Amino acid sequence: MATAVSTKLAPISLTPRALAEVRNILVEKAVPGEYGLRVGVQGGGCSGMSYLLGFDKPKDQDETFDLDGVLLIMDKKHAMYVLGMEVDFQDGLNARGFVFNNPQAKSTCGCGSSFSS
Repeated sequence: MATAVSTKLAPISLTPRALAEVRNILVEKAVPGEYGLRVGVQGGGCSGMSYLLGFDKPKDQDETFDLDGVLLIMDKKHAMYVLGMEVDFQDGLNARGFVFNNPQAKSTCGCGSSFSS
């Protein structure tokens, strides 16, 4: 008897550059295998909300997704704030780091890590 497999579509995407950088960090920092990349939001920042990006273990209130072999962890309540967001990674002379392109943000600040919805 065949079993149905449920595949959840992640509410955000990571560009190939961002995925490569996450994989580099996982190896360089020897992040334990049960950890994944947590993406979310928190109150604060110069525009009202700021993005969370870090490694963590899944919790009861989380949803998990597989993004090309990278475990993505997100609190279910955060999805409405980041739906459709793309995370990129820049490695240039003027800027180095993750960049959040969020269609849900009504306004963003100059640093790019804070927004209002």
